[in-house]
Amino acid sequence: MLTESSRQRDFPGLAGKDYFNTAAEGIPPTAVLDALQTYGQDKLLGMDGRDCHAKVWESAKQQIGLAYGLSAGEVSLCSCSSEAYNLAAMALQLREGDEIVINDLDFPAGATPWLHASCPATVKVWRARDWSLRIEDLIPLLSPRTRMVTTSLVSFFNGHKINLPELTRVVRRHCPALISVDVTQALGRIPLDLSDVDLIVSSTHKWILATHGGGLVGIPSASAERLTAPAGGWFHLENAFDADRFERVVPKHGAASFSVGMPNYPAVYAIDAGLKYIQSVGVEQIDAHCRPLVRHCMDELKRLPVQCITPDEPDHLAGIMAFMHPDADRIYAALHQQNIHVMCHAGRLRIAIHGYNDPASIERLIDALRGAL
Repeated sequence: MLTESSRQRDFPGLAGKDYFNTAAEGIPPTAVLDALQTYGQDKLLGMDGRDCHAKVWESAKQQIGLAYGLSAGEVSLCSCSSEAYNLAAMALQLREGDEIVINDLDFPAGATPWLHASCPATVKVWRARDWSLRIEDLIPLLSPRTRMVTTSLVSFFNGHKINLPELTRVVRRHCPALISVDVTQALGRIPLDLSDVDLIVSSTHKWILATHGGGLVGIPSASAERLTAPAGGWFHLENAFDADRFERVVPKHGAASFSVGMPNYPAVYAIDAGLKYIQSVGVEQIDAHCRPLVRHCMDELKRLPVQCITPDEPDHLAGIMAFMHPDADRIYAALHQQNIHVMCHAGRLRIAIHGYNDPASIERLIDALRGAL
């Protein structure tokens, strides 16, 4: 696990600040910055550098597969989670009468591709009660026409963590839908069990401490046929440079079909390094370190005159807590003036706790909140 000395060594960017905004932007360790420099040196080789790029690409896929519980052949990379979901919408080739289930705690990337007027499917919204998504409220939304149920494992909005095993059991029992899970707010922070999920998506600039410009896609081989994106491009095609390339398009199946063009290799280098760093520390160790910090912070928030919107149930609590207050902007400014970084957005203040946070920083945060309130 991280120690005080390893925090200072690996995260010099955190010196003098208390950072609780990883759910928006992770702070990269020096290993990620070193990887970006390595990319620069490899790029200076010109075309010869592509051999280096290809090795890092394969290494990154190995790391993603390890994180998702899939093989390297069942994962790939695109530019961001939004691109992944738009490609998923193309892969489904929806028709009139088809149904998609989204929810009102989800990030726009996973919800909005289905809401365009050009989408022929009917969208049903699984709505939270008391800031929680309850499985019993999902069941009436499922039918033989449901093509996909899409959700985040951990909500960007309030940190609510769904019971994924229960969700998969219920969906499989009541409809033939594919299950899509965005793990952006969980990957690198809590242990994952993604069994029986058809599409796994994650951004890369948050808890895995990498950079912008990546979307991590996982599609088990059993779901590859139903989730092959019919997009133009070349990197994801079997016959991009064959003699018949102007007569037909043959996409690779599953996750590989989501890598539609030249990879963003700077991001790939950073993703590889970020995931390796997380692995070197250990997700279980990160979670064990953070869990009491989250619990203490949650208990203290409940004593303050704020409206806490994160459900206080151990099974539904990950690394994010959020609350509302009429003077949210003023509170945010007061914290920021003390170099305490939280998120103020979408009508709430949000706190995110990662492995580089420690008990002393939590006390400074709580003291500062008391003072601001």
